[in-house]
Amino acid sequence: MPATVPADVDKASLAGEPLPPGLSAEEGRAYEQLIRTYKQVEYAKMMAARPQTMYGIADSPVGLAAWLLDHNDADGQPAATVVSALDRTSSATGELTRDEVLDNITLYWLTNTGVSASRLYWEYKGGFFNAKGVSIPVAVTVFPGEQYQAPRSWAERAYPNLIYFNEVDRGGHFAAWEEPELFSAEVRAAFRSLR
Repeated sequence: MPATVPADVDKASLAGEPLPPGLSAEEGRAYEQLIRTYKQVEYAKMMAARPQTMYGIADSPVGLAAWLLDHNDADGQPAATVVSALDRTSSATGELTRDEVLDNITLYWLTNTGVSASRLYWEYKGGFFNAKGVSIPVAVTVFPGEQYQAPRSWAERAYPNLIYFNEVDRGGHFAAWEEPELFSAEVRAAFRSLR
């Protein structure tokens, strides 16, 4: 999940209000991305309100696959990186392949965790993007295909002990899965100072 946003901005974006005054150009772009995100996350709203109604995905591997493939990202609905992988049987440059997508679906199916994975949305009562004032060391990497690209100013406000901030050129909402080498390099760089 991307860095959190100031509480007043989160409240305004959740309500779909116009761009608040005083935001920088970068913050304004992120605000517009948040507005779009709140319009696209029906799956999160459903899981937050009634996760028990999702038991249909525990009865059908095809239903589970459809549910998992239907998650959107900043590139559109469904997640462009995942959908493009369905046509790829191998990759010399590290992109997801069809087998990796099917492995992920199979893992959910064999462990029967499609429904229980949604409980996080139901149990979490805070805002998804509002500032938390986290005081432990925090690192933020902004991926271009994420639901929104957090500006550094918002990350610094949300995380007073921000020790690392970087914007990368690829990856999205499923960055650890989509770009495992880049993700691992970012984790190493982010926490190197704490060794």
